[in-house]
Amino acid sequence: MKVLVVNAGSSSMKFQVFAMKKEVVLAKGLVERVGTDQPLLKYKRHDGVERELIPEKNDHVGALKSICECLVDPEIGVLKSLSEIESIGHRVVHGGERATKPALVTDLVKEIIRDCFALAPLHNPANLAGIEACEKIFKDIPNVAVFDTAFHQSMPPESFLYALPYELYTKYAIRRYGFHGTSHNFVAKAAGTMLGMPFERLKLITCHLGNGCSIAAIDHGMVIDTSMGMTPLEGLMMGTRSGDLDPAVVLRLLELGKTPEEIDRMLNKESGLLGVAGIGSSDMRDIIAAEEKGDQQALRARRMFTRRIVKYIGAYYALLEGADAIVFCGGVGEWSQYSRAKIIRKLNGMGIELDEKINMQCAGVKDIISSRRSVCKVMVIPTDEELMIARSVVSTLTINNEAPLAATSDKKSK
Repeated sequence: MKVLVVNAGSSSMKFQVFAMKKEVVLAKGLVERVGTDQPLLKYKRHDGVERELIPEKNDHVGALKSICECLVDPEIGVLKSLSEIESIGHRVVHGGERATKPALVTDLVKEIIRDCFALAPLHNPANLAGIEACEKIFKDIPNVAVFDTAFHQSMPPESFLYALPYELYTKYAIRRYGFHGTSHNFVAKAAGTMLGMPFERLKLITCHLGNGCSIAAIDHGMVIDTSMGMTPLEGLMMGTRSGDLDPAVVLRLLELGKTPEEIDRMLNKESGLLGVAGIGSSDMRDIIAAEEKGDQQALRARRMFTRRIVKYIGAYYALLEGADAIVFCGGVGEWSQYSRAKIIRKLNGMGIELDEKINMQCAGVKDIISSRRSVCKVMVIPTDEELMIARSVVSTLTINNEAPLAATSDKKSK
């Protein structure tokens, strides 16, 4: 089966084409600046052949048409015809409470995506636009929606509820949802494979650390807590997001004359490592380089980043009553040996230890980096959300054949 994976954003469309028999990528790329007068397609074939071109139209349909033209191009393509694409998988950021697993796209599933527009206004409308573009170009080809929030929907009410008047949940769906679910799902299952056990038998703490950061506590295949909340702003300190803070900070900023729009931009785009380090970059490599040169503000930012991760890992280790493994993924988690070492050293008192040599040799590859004395494994597993989406497409169509898989039940029992 050949599967096209689409990640449609408000101003971009990323894609990958997989041959699922051996799970190989045939081609990938993205269209930048969708919706502007200067869209640009960057295409790359599996053997390194690349091409850039300008789509004829600047909307998501135009972006997809340009992608399709490259895929079947006699010179640079990987398909003889579009009919070789047997199914399409879509990243959808928010599925609310009704989407607890990947779902074959139907009118009902599109309704679920629309119902979550208010919860993910920057993402869900674009995700739906990508689905509808595929429906126009690929007639009668099944589309499967894979929701970022779905993997976390196993959380119990004591984890997902906020300590607010209960009617805010029942009337307005104000609760914690969690994000990066596709990534956490992928690395949790990969950890099970590396350890020779089904992930449904393991207790895992998965750490997705990049520009966006989140941690999940997974107990025998079920997420019981995760750091992100109603939006991806809650939780860890991130590249440009503040993470956890006293809600009264927002009230004080309003009193100081900041508008809601200014506060939203500050907390999501101007805070985190970028805001604290003060070096004009949110890239951990730049933060560490400045720290090594003696920049005290960069040092402070890195220490804050480390401390918050340690706090969440410690809390989740207690919540799980121990863990079989701590898994690092994401740009920082996979590539920053320095960051991993700083985090794990603060966990030495719990009996969690690194093998310093293996850690320093591990960059962007999967490995077990803990010492033999460690009470639990510490692992690095490069995440692959696109492959996880493609796998979800295959499993959804195999299990379900023609019926939609979206959960359509009412809210969890109160």
